[in-house]
Amino acid sequence: MKLSLALFVQVLLCNISLFSQNIEIQLGNSTIASNEYYTITLVVRNENLKSYSPFPEIKGFTKRGTSSSSSTNISNGRISSSQSIIANYLPVGQGTFTLPAFSMTVNGKEVRSEGATIKVGPAQQSQPSTSYDPFADFFGNRNQPQEYVTVEADAFFGVISNKEEVFTGEGFNLTLAFYVSQSNKAQMNFYDLQGQLPDILKKIKPKDCWEENFAIEEVSPQPVLINGKKYTMYCFYQANFYPLKNNLVKIPSVTLKMIKYDVAKSYSFFGQSRKEQITEFTSRPVTIKIKDLPPHPLKDQVSVGNFRLSEKINKEELTTEQGTNYYFNIEGEGNIAGIQKPEIPSDPSLEIYPPDINQSISRGNNRVTGSKKFTYYLAPVEPGVYSLSKKFLWIFFNPVTARYDTLKSNYTLQVTGETRKNAYISGSDLGVFYNRIPAESNRIYFYDTYKKYRLMGMIVLAVLAGAVLWMRVKRG
Repeated sequence: MKLSLALFVQVLLCNISLFSQNIEIQLGNSTIASNEYYTITLVVRNENLKSYSPFPEIKGFTKRGTSSSSSTNISNGRISSSQSIIANYLPVGQGTFTLPAFSMTVNGKEVRSEGATIKVGPAQQSQPSTSYDPFADFFGNRNQPQEYVTVEADAFFGVISNKEEVFTGEGFNLTLAFYVSQSNKAQMNFYDLQGQLPDILKKIKPKDCWEENFAIEEVSPQPVLINGKKYTMYCFYQANFYPLKNNLVKIPSVTLKMIKYDVAKSYSFFGQSRKEQITEFTSRPVTIKIKDLPPHPLKDQVSVGNFRLSEKINKEELTTEQGTNYYFNIEGEGNIAGIQKPEIPSDPSLEIYPPDINQSISRGNNRVTGSKKFTYYLAPVEPGVYSLSKKFLWIFFNPVTARYDTLKSNYTLQVTGETRKNAYISGSDLGVFYNRIPAESNRIYFYDTYKKYRLMGMIVLAVLAGAVLWMRVKRG
């Protein structure tokens, strides 16, 4: 029995492999009514649907969620399967709309669609029937107007900051989201997020702050716990802000429009079971106090955050004929992009070249973390011992301890060999010719002018010589 079952499984697997794996995007009808959905369907055949990128936005439509379906067929001992994800789009109004060409990544493969032109016409109205319906008592009278009951929503729209006060330069996290209680009974859906969110974000983004945007591309449900109550959070926007000035941050109330459905008072098999209406949810205003940094000569220049130093050097022992790379890596939580390179005092005995800079930033879990690495090249001119802690040090303010702190190097360079200072000076001496330059005239002579003056001089000398010879001949 076991052998037969194993053999049957092998046969099935072989049959499945005979079917080619196929992934495609199917577009809905190009002509729809204003109360009908336009659909984009992602179909995966003979393969498990493991992952897919977000469906595109369509200008003039609002996303109304997705649904899924799957099927399995067995024919002549062969098995074929199909999985579908259907995205629903409700038109905002009538007209002709364009769905541009787009691509989606499905199971790591790119699938492309050429797009479509969608024509949206008037809403379709169902024609009432005046004939007698023998099933009216059982299914509900279709000619009788339906009554609806309003169900209160247990949900709220919020702009939430994780901190009520921060130091100047210290980050605070701002989240814009819609929260639905798990005990909520009202049926709701999003309304024209693409049209609402840009105006809302303009209002809530504080001025005089550096922004680190978490770049949320798709609204997805996340379970959260608020004051001991379970909610589902739909996050639209999240960012960390770093105040650049000691000004009070005030974020006003903002309003989000949602579609909420009233439920039919009595059930009808043929009638509508719900009726949609636009409901507004308004957030509470948020105020964040900005505290000034304690007195310090560099308080207007230092970074604010919780940082640590990770350093590395290729060689600690070298000669004056050699150089080495030194890596000064600042890592931790804070405004990574705002970190400035250490101020290094000049030293003619040790040449330190300007650094290469590499930056890495991660955004998640309401935090911005990362690192900024400065790679220096060190070339000693004189032998000796060089303590890098006196050259590479970086001052910052730690908001956790409310104190200034310094990151400094722990390396010491041991340099041997002959001094390169004299070689540098002799190599820089360009000779007696250049030493005479300050004493010479800076007047410019052209070569043709010089030849003319030489010819005139020769003529004058010839005339004088001729005059002297003539005088001698006359005396003789």
